[in-house]
Amino acid sequence: MDPPTSLDSLRKQACGRIGYKIGGVSIHGQVHKHGFCKVVYVQTALVDFYSKVGCVEIARKVFDEMLEKNVVSWNSILSGYVKSGNLAVVRSMFDEMPEKDVISWNSMVSGYGREGDMEQACALFRQMPERNVASWNAMISGYLDSGKVELAQSFFDAMPRRNNVSLITMISGYSRCGDVESAKDLFDQMGEKDLLLYNAMIACYAQNSRSKEALQLFNMMIQPNVNIQPDIMTFASVLSACSQLGDMTSGSWIESYMKQLGIQIDDHLATALIDLYAKCGNIDQAYKLFQLLQKKDLVSYSAMILGCGLNGRAKDAITLFEQMMEARISPNLITVTGILTAYNHFGLVEEGYKCFNLMQKHYELVLSTDHYGIMVDMLGRAGRLEEAYELIKSMPMQPHAGVWGALLLACSVHSNLKIGEIAAKHCFELEPDVSGYRSLLSSIYASVGRWDDAKSLREGLQEKIPGCSWMEQS
Repeated sequence: MDPPTSLDSLRKQACGRIGYKIGGVSIHGQVHKHGFCKVVYVQTALVDFYSKVGCVEIARKVFDEMLEKNVVSWNSILSGYVKSGNLAVVRSMFDEMPEKDVISWNSMVSGYGREGDMEQACALFRQMPERNVASWNAMISGYLDSGKVELAQSFFDAMPRRNNVSLITMISGYSRCGDVESAKDLFDQMGEKDLLLYNAMIACYAQNSRSKEALQLFNMMIQPNVNIQPDIMTFASVLSACSQLGDMTSGSWIESYMKQLGIQIDDHLATALIDLYAKCGNIDQAYKLFQLLQKKDLVSYSAMILGCGLNGRAKDAITLFEQMMEARISPNLITVTGILTAYNHFGLVEEGYKCFNLMQKHYELVLSTDHYGIMVDMLGRAGRLEEAYELIKSMPMQPHAGVWGALLLACSVHSNLKIGEIAAKHCFELEPDVSGYRSLLSSIYASVGRWDDAKSLREGLQEKIPGCSWMEQS
């Protein structure tokens, strides 16, 4: 091969790896200019480049123009179609291939796995003339993505040889289904652990609200006897753990440590810091980071909206929500919590109701009990107790004590005995040891002149907490 041809191929491969579309297209022009457009190695590199940057139609055009094709050429176009999700074309091309290698088979298995068709993936896996670690990993990943953890585990156990990708895939799968203990057992079994394994386990802890363990493992990882330098993914996970704990002290130390290591704050890390600052009440600092983001996405908007909503910056939360809607970014459940909290703070019941219904009907979000609780509190504060009660009755899940408690509190404020007694009954059943519910019902009785009932509840409360007077408990 002539040196320029080899150099052009390498340049195109490099552009494909980093997704540098403009650079690759520019080199394609140079290929035509210098007459290398009919060289199989160059054309294959072009097919690979266009496949990797998502231009599968151009990749197919280059592929069809090739006078000579090798197995690498076929695998490159096959990979492009797999990424596009067009499995019908993928299967047709796979069946046409004059020569297949293990990469060809792996592409097909991965493709069916990504689409959730594990029956076809398994059938192809069994037909494979040879398998490598990537073949097994593709099956494990496919089963985990389909929620079939036990089948993934059976393939993992049967593997003749494993690599770190196998381990990380299983740990991530356990994390997604909340099985932290199995992930930890697998992690602990490994003798020598690298950065990627630590990242997978720290992320597993952080994603499953085991924040203290995430920080403990991070601390272990940077000790001199282990001495693994964290990267952006590590810091994103540990900052998330700090956010969950509301631990600004550890968060500030981690931010300083990042600067010490020369870690560049990209949008992913900046969003983690925004979430930390917002949850710890430093909205101004969160806002500064938010404004510096190159691209504001769902996660960053949601972090800011929730932070503003929880910290009394309701007007800011509403403004951010409106900007997010204008940017056509679909909300998630965290966004809903933040914006409903903001509407509740301002007493904007109609806007809250409209948003509540929009999230379910237009965005098809399955709202949680806590979202219903915010709406009940919003309606209750406005004195719309009948509506709040009807909303609870319409809930598709069982309301928890917090929902009934919000209604009971509103009934206490507005002296509504009828609904108050109903709410109190549910509160007593769900949390019989919480004295505050009896205190609220007693105040309702007192407000409507039912002194004997109020006295009875107070005496019951005094008996429940020996040595404490009613006034001390109220």
